[in-house]
Amino acid sequence: MNKRTKIWIGIAAILVLILIGFFTCKKEKQQPSVPETAKVAMGTISASVTATGTVSPIKTITVGTQVSGTISKIYVDYNSVVKRGQVLAEIDKTVLNSTYESALTDLNVNKTQMDYQEKNFNRIKDLYAKQAVSKTDYETAEYNYNTAKLNYKRSQSDVIKAKTNLNYATIVSPIDGIVLSRAVDEGQTVAASFNTPTLFTITNNLNEMQVLANVDEADIGQVKEGQKVSFTVDAFPNDVFSGVVTQVRLEATTTSNVVTYKVVIKASNPDLKLKPGLTASVNIYTMEKNDVLVIPNKALNYSPTGKRVNKTGGSEKQVWIKQPNGSKAVKIMIGSTDATHTEVLSGLKAGDEVIVGEKMAITMPGAEAKSEGASPFMPKRPGSESRRPKTAN
Repeated sequence: MNKRTKIWIGIAAILVLILIGFFTCKKEKQQPSVPETAKVAMGTISASVTATGTVSPIKTITVGTQVSGTISKIYVDYNSVVKRGQVLAEIDKTVLNSTYESALTDLNVNKTQMDYQEKNFNRIKDLYAKQAVSKTDYETAEYNYNTAKLNYKRSQSDVIKAKTNLNYATIVSPIDGIVLSRAVDEGQTVAASFNTPTLFTITNNLNEMQVLANVDEADIGQVKEGQKVSFTVDAFPNDVFSGVVTQVRLEATTTSNVVTYKVVIKASNPDLKLKPGLTASVNIYTMEKNDVLVIPNKALNYSPTGKRVNKTGGSEKQVWIKQPNGSKAVKIMIGSTDATHTEVLSGLKAGDEVIVGEKMAITMPGAEAKSEGASPFMPKRPGSESRRPKTAN
């Protein structure tokens, strides 16, 4: 067998295999598809902005001291309930008392001196009127009297100052509330120089709290005062707290090139579960509509294969509804939308079935279509060929 004969035999073998594959492959019928529908129903359309924030009291006051000295006594601690005017702590008053007593002494001395100079001036004044003394004696007496009056007034101011500082040594609560923090201990020295040192932090009410949320610049345009808010805290993961936006601050904060704005949220805290400093995961509901006709958003994007789709724009959209004899295109007017549903203003009614997609029909086992023909080159399945009756010769 020469080389050319081998080539032709190989080509013939390939052609035989192609023919076998062609005749053995059945013509696959396209699986029928059925529409996937959803019923038009009444529902809720809502959109929200997420953010994180910190729980804090609505009003806090830092209590400090305007005088320097050593803390001699502390009467309250963390979480103490205090009343307005209640003594919180005392600063050692030894030096302050001494200053006050000295100021009182100077006041008395200057009062005596002023009284003397007043009498002397009145006497010289009468003599000067009778030309019994010189003008120089009169002016000297007047000068001494005015100087004594100024010294007395200065002494009065010194006494008031010393008395005030002495009173400042007794630290009292400016409001009714709860002590959140205590920054000093007994025996500690505080120095009131340029900055007033903080001794206590007091909040007036923990039944009303606020959340300071950091809202991203991309979402801040949707946030308005009066919007409803829900939030959770890690301390109580199964509880959902509610609040309302009370302020959207204009000051921007930039951290790592991320711009955020402070949003103040007021929340009630009757059970005192919310504690200052807790981190809150916040949902601000920027849009919420209840009991409106809604359809899935997928219905707005569906169009049957091979069918003409009418172009729509704005609030006018086209959807397909299921009917007993097929499907029908319907024009509708839409309103608000969220991530999953869209409000229907007109064109549909509750109970209508809108088509949202197509799915393949399920074929029962054994329901395969019969082959249009069998390959003459394939071996017969045992028992598949019916026996022919023998004919007589």
